[in-house]
Amino acid sequence: MMKGIFPLDKFKAYETPFYYYDMQLLDETLRTVTAEAGKYAYRVHYAVKANANPRILGRIAEAGLGADCVSGGEIRAALAAGFPAERIVFAGVGKADWEIKLGLESGIACFNVESAAELEVINELAAELGKTATVALRVNPEVDAHTHAKITTGMKENKFGINLGLLGKVLDSLPALPHLRLSGLHFHIGSQITDLSAFRALAIRVNELQDRLEARGLQLESINLGGGLGIDYYHPNHLPIAAFGNYFAAFHELLQLRPGQQVHFEPGRSIVGPCGSLISKVLYVKEGEVKKFAILDAGFTDLIRPALYDAYHRIENLSSEEAEEVYDVVGPICESSDVFSRDTELNRVRRGDYFAIRSAGAYGEIMASQYNCRRLPGARFSDE
Repeated sequence: MMKGIFPLDKFKAYETPFYYYDMQLLDETLRTVTAEAGKYAYRVHYAVKANANPRILGRIAEAGLGADCVSGGEIRAALAAGFPAERIVFAGVGKADWEIKLGLESGIACFNVESAAELEVINELAAELGKTATVALRVNPEVDAHTHAKITTGMKENKFGINLGLLGKVLDSLPALPHLRLSGLHFHIGSQITDLSAFRALAIRVNELQDRLEARGLQLESINLGGGLGIDYYHPNHLPIAAFGNYFAAFHELLQLRPGQQVHFEPGRSIVGPCGSLISKVLYVKEGEVKKFAILDAGFTDLIRPALYDAYHRIENLSSEEAEEVYDVVGPICESSDVFSRDTELNRVRRGDYFAIRSAGAYGEIMASQYNCRRLPGARFSDE
């Protein structure tokens, strides 16, 4: 979405703040994902946690992707959006009994299991329902994703997955759990990864683990490599689609697959992040002694990433072509952390101007809250 493409005349009929989704860009991204993954017969499951807006989910389901869910609520949302149960996988370090039963009764493809204790519970619940649960073991591969500390997941100090040193013990326990069927291994090393060397390191670690499993007489039918591919937050107009070709090719080059093995991926942010923008209106321009503030009607209740992760989002003043000035862009929430950006060059700002906070399609609307008793942001779409 270039700056001039935002339909300002339409926006004036909507209550701000709201999320605006470029559905044409989403469609183009989905075509790219399926084409690049299809070169190697890779299977792609969309990570629902990135954005569970029903229209977004429906469009992704129509494109033929599966769904990667991390809660019972996400399983229900995926099923309602049209994802077939046999293309749904379920991860999460703390699956509740009702969530496991929902997965079993719905006939989902696989549980990505994160501990020995969870295996025992799934086996017990599957026995109660007279079913056999297909499981993959989520393993911490000890690969540094070189990303923000709050979104790295593949190290032994993280709460997720089974540590490498405990994998043998977990495998030894499986024969005593007759209502489980082991189908594969699952990995996820972090999020917003732009250095492909981390993925190459993961591929090499997977090869090492496969050799270890073969030494135990185990050959698995699937390898799930998770997601984590980053997007370019700095240049959304020029690089609106993530580097899916390089991403899938890096694994194809290095993975030593066994005959008939399926390879699965679980991208989220890279599919929906670029297509969404948070649209907000300027309430005030405040002239301080050392700062000039553009105060928006959107706050961290609508987009928490800058406050939570110190994340950068490109911000554009859609209403102005005047000379640039420097502003801190802030929201109305009664917290000092309610800041979208500092010392930002923007076309001169006036009360009532419309701002677009770009690349907010992932972990934006889905993480919104009603702190300060604020309403949740709405959603609008380019094709409505």
